[in-house]
Amino acid sequence: MSDMRKVSDNAPVNAGQKSGLLGQIKQRLTGRTRGFAREENGTMLIFGLVIFLMTLIATGMAIDFMRHENMRTRLQATLDRAVLAAADLDQTNDPEDVVEDYFAKSGLTNYDLTIDVQQGLNFRTVTANASSTVDSMFLNMVGIESIDAPAGGAAEERINNVEISLVLDISGSMDDNDKIENMQSAAEEFVDTLITPDTEDLVSISMIPYTGQTNAGEKLFSALNVDQVHDYSYCIEFEASDFTSVPLSFSKQYEQAQHYEYSSKYYGSAYNYKIQNPWCSDKGSEEIKAFQNNNNSLKSVIASYEPRTATGIHYAMKWAAALLDPNMRPVVSSMIADGDVDASFSGRPANYDDEETVKVIVLMTDGMNVNQYRIKNWAYNSTSEYAHWAKYTLWYYLYNYVYSNSRGDYYFRKHNSGTADNRLAAICEASRTAGIVIFSIGFEINNNPYAKGVMSNCATSDSHFYAVEGVEISDAFGAIARTINQLRLIQ
Repeated sequence: MSDMRKVSDNAPVNAGQKSGLLGQIKQRLTGRTRGFAREENGTMLIFGLVIFLMTLIATGMAIDFMRHENMRTRLQATLDRAVLAAADLDQTNDPEDVVEDYFAKSGLTNYDLTIDVQQGLNFRTVTANASSTVDSMFLNMVGIESIDAPAGGAAEERINNVEISLVLDISGSMDDNDKIENMQSAAEEFVDTLITPDTEDLVSISMIPYTGQTNAGEKLFSALNVDQVHDYSYCIEFEASDFTSVPLSFSKQYEQAQHYEYSSKYYGSAYNYKIQNPWCSDKGSEEIKAFQNNNNSLKSVIASYEPRTATGIHYAMKWAAALLDPNMRPVVSSMIADGDVDASFSGRPANYDDEETVKVIVLMTDGMNVNQYRIKNWAYNSTSEYAHWAKYTLWYYLYNYVYSNSRGDYYFRKHNSGTADNRLAAICEASRTAGIVIFSIGFEINNNPYAKGVMSNCATSDSHFYAVEGVEISDAFGAIARTINQLRLIQ
């Protein structure tokens, strides 16, 4: 039998055995502790939990900031629309009520709104500030319970003193395709848009119709130093140097334009020999009407226009610019004294640097400049000859009374259409440099790239040029009128 003894579970353990067991436990615990210390899985788990929590907080903060920005954007958009509508001088509601109504219908809640309105005879300024508190969903974890979303802005509509030269083509080609009727309707709407009971003392319009020449009318004509030889009409011949600057000279002596009709499509008929469409119109309604502010009078003049003869845009543009130059002030003062101009326009034309005055030319044409012809001096230098050519058309007389090989002795080409275009470009540039805003309208010239280029180059910018067809001319005049009296955000 073996000497080894079996120790039962319930048997008492002596001191030696206890010591051995403790050693074994200690050895096992030491080994496991060293293994745990070498284990990295636990460390990465803790690090991952920290990163997750940080990402969760950052995402939450982004959501809160996004909610804040969304509210701020909605507030700002609503406020911008509200102050624009409230500042509109055409609306008669209380400006504060208009702003509050916009916010009430916007779906926004829990906002604070303050409104300030300043207005006078020719302006209205509406300033508003709004704010809303956005409660935090996640930022409260870092102690931010809410964020304020602010919005602010102002709008102003101000009708400054406005001096307008409205230049309208009434040449013979305007008789086609209802162009004269469409132009008249558009121009009348333009006048009504700009001159209202509230603005009649602020907005002046000088009407400048033109054909082959531009009739200044006796008052304007007489204010200048002109070598007058007849009183059939009152057009002035401008030379090349006159188009390089805006003002007219009161010391220079100008030449009076001849009163005659170059041609007639019926020049061979004995029944159509009388002058009907002189290059310089002799109709009182087709003279320049300077610094006017009466709607009915202006519209009556526009309605009376009739298409006739040729196209000399550069002459009309010279007058349009000169009437906006401050050196015309003595002439306007004289016309006020005579009762031809409203006394409210005393002191006009204003200086170019007057911050309260806008100077504008609206130039409209349906075609191009033409060659300019004149009767030679030997055949136009006496009272009887002035009377003769004021009665008979040039080509009727030449066709019926002058041999064909001698007809060229009676007339000459003063300058061609290209020269006229260059002079137009020169006065347009001088006007822009002086600070005059130029809008140009090309009426049914889309098939003529050259004409479009001439008119576009005259305008202050590409956006100031309109190429329109038919009734679209009303849209062009309407857009220009709204731009002149524009509503704008000022903050």
